[in-house]
Amino acid sequence: MTRILEYGRTPAQSGQTKSVVVFLHGYGANGADLLGLSEPLAPHLPDTVFIAPDAPEQSAANPMGFQWFPIPWIDGSSEEVAQQGMLAAADDLNAFLDGIIEEEGISPSQLVLFGFSQGTMISLHVAPRRTDPVAGVVGFSGRLLAPELLEDEVVSKPPVLLVHGDQDDVVPPQSLPEAANALTAAGFDVYAHVMKGTAHGIAPDGLNVALAFMRDRLGLDN
Repeated sequence: MTRILEYGRTPAQSGQTKSVVVFLHGYGANGADLLGLSEPLAPHLPDTVFIAPDAPEQSAANPMGFQWFPIPWIDGSSEEVAQQGMLAAADDLNAFLDGIIEEEGISPSQLVLFGFSQGTMISLHVAPRRTDPVAGVVGFSGRLLAPELLEDEVVSKPPVLLVHGDQDDVVPPQSLPEAANALTAAGFDVYAHVMKGTAHGIAPDGLNVALAFMRDRLGLDN
């Protein structure tokens, strides 16, 4: 049985919903941490609803935050527990996305997943395994889990933008080319941007690249 995800929502600035961006936060954070990004993005995506769920589990490292799944080298969990947690969270997220698509009255091709750190990890696992492709995946400062399984398990191939800071000391910058190579080998269109001088975060240049990618994928620049 899937768990219900609590979420925050910023309505479309125009009052007319034509697309949805779902923010997926990092380990130990919450949806509100990313929902604030809707403020600079909304004027350029006026028909877009922004939604940011809390991950399904309370964080072991930060009781005030949430996690999509355990991370062994941070919380001392086993690899088996982490794997089980990730698969359970994937089911939760898929059910959540199905509900949002129905509630907002959009098609999967009008939905973008925007992940940060662990939110990128769950995005890159879920999106390729959904029957109907989403418009695109924006992944900041994350990595691709189990890249060796991707080619055998892929169902749909939405375009992917990977963004990473070259000074990231939480998730190594090398994670970007590793993910890009695996996704490209599996037939995905992959775009990448390196934020110079940026640690584990989202810099203005990275957000601008993400905005351009989302506008393109949602057909706003055609």
